[in-house]
Amino acid sequence: MSIDPALIRVLPEVQEALNQGQPVVALESTIVAHGMPYPANLETAQAVEAIVREEGAVPATVAVVDGAVQVGCDAATLERLASEPGVAKVSRRDMPVVLAKGTLGATTVSGTLIGAGLAGIPVFVTGGIGGVHRGVADSWDISADLDELARHDVVVVSAGAKSILDLPKTLEVLETKGITVLGYDTDEFPAFFTPKSGLAVAHRADTPAEVASILKAKWGLGLEGGVLVANPVPEDMGFEAAEATEQALREAHSQGVEGKALTPFLLKHIADSTEGKSLAANVALVKHNARIGARIAVAYAAS
Repeated sequence: MSIDPALIRVLPEVQEALNQGQPVVALESTIVAHGMPYPANLETAQAVEAIVREEGAVPATVAVVDGAVQVGCDAATLERLASEPGVAKVSRRDMPVVLAKGTLGATTVSGTLIGAGLAGIPVFVTGGIGGVHRGVADSWDISADLDELARHDVVVVSAGAKSILDLPKTLEVLETKGITVLGYDTDEFPAFFTPKSGLAVAHRADTPAEVASILKAKWGLGLEGGVLVANPVPEDMGFEAAEATEQALREAHSQGVEGKALTPFLLKHIADSTEGKSLAANVALVKHNARIGARIAVAYAAS
């Protein structure tokens, strides 16, 4: 399959780093446009990029800008993503439409994986991946994140999967798709706001070098697809979100909220009901993931 070069734009700093074999970390933009209120979203995006640089890697926030998948966002584009109304939420399904219309779009985990894969960036940092939603037998709501993880040779560093999901079923789908899940310094799969879910992970890695060696072994053998590094939220910032999550799910059901509007609705409801505690945890876990992800990128580039 040939790629139209006009449809992908890699910023010069990012392309130069890739050409020289330097570590690069892809970042999603949905967390900027839809994951947090302004200006906390912009401040978090700027802080995450700064952390990646502190650890010796180049940040590459992915978005859809002016008819192209853009890998790397300058300050003005980050500001637009954070503050403009009506920014499209872009997964694989939405990407052709947003590209054709030339509108501004923020990429989800799945959309960012496409951008990272096209640019050849092996490390991607996010907050938490999507997965199998509760009540899936009735809704068939399964995030496209899982399919994209299986398609691209990219390691995703996240605080596990979002706590609003059916985590046991999400882990089953990850296994079925052959996606290696590594607990980072943990034997339990983290549940976004809380470091523990009660669900064991099959494999564990305690250092960036260990993760890098696993990536080399997987892709060196020609085993296509991604790896999920499940990095728990720092203990002092995590909290038990079960009650707030159940309340949010009931409210979403009563209002008929579903599809791609569901996750932002639930996260906002949880943030409101916890008086901002969940927002603080979200910011902390994204920053923590950025630090660990950048260290993995540095170790992988050096291996």
